[in-house]
Amino acid sequence: MMNVPLNISSMMERAEKYFPKKEVITRTPAGVKRHTYREIGERTRRLASALQKLGVEQGDRVATFAWNSHRHLEAYFGIPGLGAVLHTVNIRLSSEHISYIVNHAEDKVMLVDSDLLPLLENVKDELKTVKAYVVMTDGEVPETSLSPVYSYEELLAEGNPEFEFIKDIDENSAAGICYTSATTGNPKGVVYTHRGIFLHSMALGLVDTAAISEGDRCMAVVPMFHANAWGMPFAATWFGSSQVMPGAQFTPTILAELIESEKITLTAGVPTIWLGLLKELEENNYDTSSLRAVLCGGSAAPAAMIKAFEVKYGIPFLHAYGMTETCPIVTASTLKSYQTDLPEEEKLAIRAKQGLVVPGLEIKVVGQNGEVNWDGEEMGELLIRGPWIANEYYKDERSKEAFRDGWLHTGDVATVDDEGVIKLVDRTKDLIKSGGEWISSVDLENGLMAHDAVFEAAVIAIPHPQWQERPLACVVLHEQYKGKVTKEDIIEFLTPLFAKWWLPDDVVFLDEIPKTSVGKFLKRALRDQLNEHFQIQ
Repeated sequence: MMNVPLNISSMMERAEKYFPKKEVITRTPAGVKRHTYREIGERTRRLASALQKLGVEQGDRVATFAWNSHRHLEAYFGIPGLGAVLHTVNIRLSSEHISYIVNHAEDKVMLVDSDLLPLLENVKDELKTVKAYVVMTDGEVPETSLSPVYSYEELLAEGNPEFEFIKDIDENSAAGICYTSATTGNPKGVVYTHRGIFLHSMALGLVDTAAISEGDRCMAVVPMFHANAWGMPFAATWFGSSQVMPGAQFTPTILAELIESEKITLTAGVPTIWLGLLKELEENNYDTSSLRAVLCGGSAAPAAMIKAFEVKYGIPFLHAYGMTETCPIVTASTLKSYQTDLPEEEKLAIRAKQGLVVPGLEIKVVGQNGEVNWDGEEMGELLIRGPWIANEYYKDERSKEAFRDGWLHTGDVATVDDEGVIKLVDRTKDLIKSGGEWISSVDLENGLMAHDAVFEAAVIAIPHPQWQERPLACVVLHEQYKGKVTKEDIIEFLTPLFAKWWLPDDVVFLDEIPKTSVGKFLKRALRDQLNEHFQIQ
């Protein structure tokens, strides 16, 4: 068979050729902007040629520091189309971590949204490798202490609209690099190859995964700086889907309005995003009938939330799992054909799990005595391998811990049932060991979230003189329930759901649960916050 390299530029070329009328829609402070794929393709070529004039060569890293927008999408294809490497920098990282990853990746040029300039100005003296800053804005470039600075639109105006994407790129060469949002230590870099992104995009088009197709109107709420927005911008462009970019500082109200006005069919984000949207849907009326699926990943989604979307609002909820190291999709929770007639509660129990491994990947769950039984009970660490799974961290000795014997050791604890369905039980560091037995904080959190009064919940371990560790429930109540629901009410609600020894020893009511830069619960910060009272180690 023909040995044709799998490269990212062919995706944009297909969009230009076959879907030139389809649109990319961006919400901006000045209103909604619309560009066709014909226009996006031309702008992408202009960008590639402009970066080349700035001295960017094959293999150089070019960073983006930006919200979800059409310009960010152009960078997704223009940078790899030049043979350079796209580095999407997480704008929510600390100043220390931002400077670390920019220096570690050795970024040569940075593309930055104008409203984010102050964040880079704070660390400009620490950025040792950056030779130029390109400001992405519709208006004039604001005054800034960064130097040298160029206008994105002025560079594009001078760029070559017929620039030829480089074709002879080794498909195994780097196309992108993302860094994990570290909870301890420095972030770890994960390099994505052209081949990996290409095959991952194909997987997103499979019916039993995200089923992205030309007829979709996709809105990635997950940031484009987080695992490439889960690959949605690549796949949606390739398949000719319309794309809606929510832009900067969106709110649940803005998301709901975009779903209604732009007739979104598929949207993707972490559970905290969907909790916020659910609250908005409960308080106001919106037409969400266009949605064929809400794709949820990043952490386990509470079954109560899934049920609310599907039963109360008729919005299909697609539960998935992945990591920065996996490009990211690994599993998707869809029913097998013979499960569609099961009672609703049984179907919900399946949908609340992380699902089946997607075609192309392999998984195994390994416990103390080797691979676990497929009984849905025995726990072990989830291991993954496949063509879009990283095999090392970029220039980082911690690779030895995570990548062993050809497998990615995820640090996630899981079970597998007799259908092969994966259920995440916890992170290895978040499992609670009480009296020699394991308690899943995720299961307890899902139970807590089923209470009508509970908006958010996280469970952590507290030390115990007899049992080693015991669970502590940290709960945020809906506004109308604050001061009205007690610890006893919460424990009473959980009692029929769990064994007695699983029940939390205490319930702490908080105004907010600390979160990572991508919206996951930050349990380390929660432990620090409660350390003095509970002597948490």
